[in-house]
Amino acid sequence: MKSLFKKSLLFVLALSAVSCFNESSPNYQYFPDMYEPIPYEPYGEYEIFLNGQSAMLPAEGSVPRGWKPYDYENSQDGYQAAKSELTNPLPYTEDNLAKGRQLYTIYCAVCHGDQGDGQGIMVQREKILGIPRFDDEGRNITEGSVYHVMYYGLNAMGSYASQTSIDERWLIDHYVMNLKNNLQGGEERAFEEEATQEEEAQMKNLIPAVNEERDQLSDGNQGSPGTDNDGQENQNEE
Repeated sequence: MKSLFKKSLLFVLALSAVSCFNESSPNYQYFPDMYEPIPYEPYGEYEIFLNGQSAMLPAEGSVPRGWKPYDYENSQDGYQAAKSELTNPLPYTEDNLAKGRQLYTIYCAVCHGDQGDGQGIMVQREKILGIPRFDDEGRNITEGSVYHVMYYGLNAMGSYASQTSIDERWLIDHYVMNLKNNLQGGEERAFEEEATQEEEAQMKNLIPAVNEERDQLSDGNQGSPGTDNDGQENQNEE
């Protein structure tokens, strides 16, 4: 009799607990940290914001962290200018070439091929055709043209500016030019020595002096045609 009473009591308690459940609202939470995030939700509504939305446009004039301006326009003139003027700022070292090879394998080899001969797996499977070799005399790629195409894209190739950082694109640039040299049968390019800590410190010490000299020049050029308030030529925004 007592056993039946206990079972009946447990059944009633369980039924009562289930009847309190409401699918339209949260119920009892165990470890609520996983349900109630501390930061604002991207598209949540919060009274603290003027329009009630946490997803807002960046302030005017702000730039993403790590972003640097690129002075060449996405045009044929911009391409030709970058091709003739732009050079790789990273030293040509064994380590940088190895990093460039790794990045090239990830982003480029699928179309351009491991050797830069335009015979990547996508071409072999006839998913895309007409990929030029890096030693194509008609294109005559340079460090600047390779970077420009990675930044903006060209023809069937899209931009890789969102997938890669500035340094990563220059690392790939080194490896692409190395593949071009190999296809042409040229001599191996000698590796450069990386800057020592002492040399980097010397460069940092030069920056204040360069800035001071620039400020002096800008003071003398204020108001001249074609310059901004710092005496530097205005550049088109990308």
